[in-house]
Amino acid sequence: MSNKTGELVVKTEAKHAVAEKISADARHTSNSSSGDSVDDIDGDYGSYGFHVFADPAVAAHWAAVYDKASYEGRHRFDPAFTWSATEEKAVRKRVDYRIMLWCWWMFVALELNRRNINRAISDNMLPELGMTTNDFNYGQTIFLLSFLAAELPSGLISKKLGPDIWIPSIICMWSIISAAQAGITSKTSYYVIRCLLGLLMGGFIPDTVLYITYWYKKKELSIRLSWFWTVLSVCNIVGSLLAAGILQMRGIGGWSGWQWLFLIEGLFTLIIGILSWHFMPASPAQSAGRFRGGRHSPGWFNEREEKILVNRLLRDDPSKGDMHNRQAVTLPLLWKALKDYDLWPLYLLGLTTFIPATTTQNYLALILRTMGFSTFNANLLTIPSQFLYGTNLLIITWFSERVNERAMVASIANWWFLPFLIALVALGTSASNWVRYALLSGLLSYPYQHAIQVAWNSRNSNSVRTRAVSAALYNMFVQSGNIIASNVYREEDRPFYISGNKVLLGLTCYNLVLYGLVKFYYVKRNAHRERIWNKMTAEGKNDYIHNTKDEGAKRLDFRFAH
Repeated sequence: MSNKTGELVVKTEAKHAVAEKISADARHTSNSSSGDSVDDIDGDYGSYGFHVFADPAVAAHWAAVYDKASYEGRHRFDPAFTWSATEEKAVRKRVDYRIMLWCWWMFVALELNRRNINRAISDNMLPELGMTTNDFNYGQTIFLLSFLAAELPSGLISKKLGPDIWIPSIICMWSIISAAQAGITSKTSYYVIRCLLGLLMGGFIPDTVLYITYWYKKKELSIRLSWFWTVLSVCNIVGSLLAAGILQMRGIGGWSGWQWLFLIEGLFTLIIGILSWHFMPASPAQSAGRFRGGRHSPGWFNEREEKILVNRLLRDDPSKGDMHNRQAVTLPLLWKALKDYDLWPLYLLGLTTFIPATTTQNYLALILRTMGFSTFNANLLTIPSQFLYGTNLLIITWFSERVNERAMVASIANWWFLPFLIALVALGTSASNWVRYALLSGLLSYPYQHAIQVAWNSRNSNSVRTRAVSAALYNMFVQSGNIIASNVYREEDRPFYISGNKVLLGLTCYNLVLYGLVKFYYVKRNAHRERIWNKMTAEGKNDYIHNTKDEGAKRLDFRFAH
């Protein structure tokens, strides 16, 4: 039996059961259509017979599940449907360009408005508002607490209304509020604005990640998410360039540079929010819409393309059809997801693993100003680390999928932090400006492992209901870590935050131990299930598959990715 993690064992059994029934000629024809193997093209058992629904009993079981769930793609589900590798590749490319690319632009709308505060403070914003570093920290803590509080409620609203309605709405709202930051005049108004922004932005990432899972298979997801998170690098580079220019507008209209920064970026992202009503179809089987040719038009995909999109996803993960995309997660279902303790190791990783980099990133421009660099140069000097960071993000995510390993590959980021933090602590205040800049830039060039961990969390959820909740919970823990990160560097520790760096060094060592423990936990959980499964008879396994009340990651025939 296959030990490939994160897959239903029944997929492997279905493959072996039908493999002998597929002629060598048919397999040769399938393979020669594109030069790729069947497994390569359809994510493990796809278009040509090697899939979970090849067993009629399994197909009937899941058809009943989809009927009961009123799954929006049910009318496109067809266990006997076949398609060519070329067709799948073409339709996947269209999803990349039409869906994934726009999700990327929507993330730009979040990131520009979420991070421009870090560039605004390099333009004397704090003294002009009568604020200190600690006041700034308190404002960021208010923002992150609001962000955290909004994650799960926003996810539940999105699940009920549909992300295609909810996400464009919150982008438009936060863009207007962000532009309004140009009018803040005191510490109090700064706190109020940060609270409102946190409440509106909080659900965007888990809501959008859930939406992306509607379009991609498990093996495709982490690579697409790595593209998605290149926004962080691109926005830090482009945002720094924009800030370097816009902050030079100080004095125009009697405004400071930071006021122009908030106004211009807020209005720009408002345009993205408005366009999102057009560029977000509800699902692969619902691409027609008011802004896409009308409700009665064919939409972005014709019937055959919709069948390819729906069936390739369900053959990869049948659980993706166990809820309608506008079906609310009820309180009992929410409680079930919260009790799913097998996902909590991933939440704990999200809590602390990003703190060393987040803390440093928040203060890089301010530290550079303290070191004597001008506002213009301080923003430009943040760019090299962000370029390397984006490159390393793509490399580490690709490498994780290539070697089919998550825990140990994701831990590389904290191994990366280690020598730079040791040097920053050891050198203390004696380092020259350029040595300190090199160490800070080196630390922030780390291979960002967030795409790996989000896709890992999605794989281990194994149901739409759990996936909707776990995406929010995981991000809530990440934001909780950001709250901690916003309070590591303190006013009394200025200008180089030596004590704060000691805290970050300790957290980095803790994270390395935690990755090992999480890996150990999932290996043991899979081994325990394997022992139980192997003791069952073939009839017992078949009865379990069709009649078990276990759901999602609780199923005995499910193996955790690690």
